[in-house]
Amino acid sequence: MIKQFEKLSNEEQDLLLEAPVLISVLASSSFNKINKFQKADAIKLSHVKTFTATPLLIPYYTELSRTFEEKFDKAQKKYFPFDDAKRNELKNEIAKVNTIVAKLDTQYRLALLKSFEAYERHVKKAAHSVFQDFIFPLALPRFADRIK
Repeated sequence: MIKQFEKLSNEEQDLLLEAPVLISVLASSSFNKINKFQKADAIKLSHVKTFTATPLLIPYYTELSRTFEEKFDKAQKKYFPFDDAKRNELKNEIAKVNTIVAKLDTQYRLALLKSFEAYERHVKKAAHSVFQDFIFPLALPRFADRIK
């Protein structure tokens, strides 16, 4: 058991361990389907986080990585098709996570929220990089830089 979760119910603990999955499914469900590059990247990131997370969160990500892919597939099926109703249902589950996170001590809560935000940004960028890097392998100068 994760020390910071001791005061939470089993249901609350389970939802916190599912949070990165829900965030990943929401972030990778653009165009009403799961982008395979984003899914693969989310799964990879769940394993990498066990080594790269702030030391305070390593037990959390170690526990999460054990079932991430299974939970991702389950959530993907549960929220498909990713229409407005299903996306709202998914957002409501994520809102519940925020309520639970608020019960944690300040240091852990801030570290976890920061980690969730970074997770979301990373998953959203996965599809972008594969396609864009193929078409534009070199960085293009910003417009403002070209008019100097």
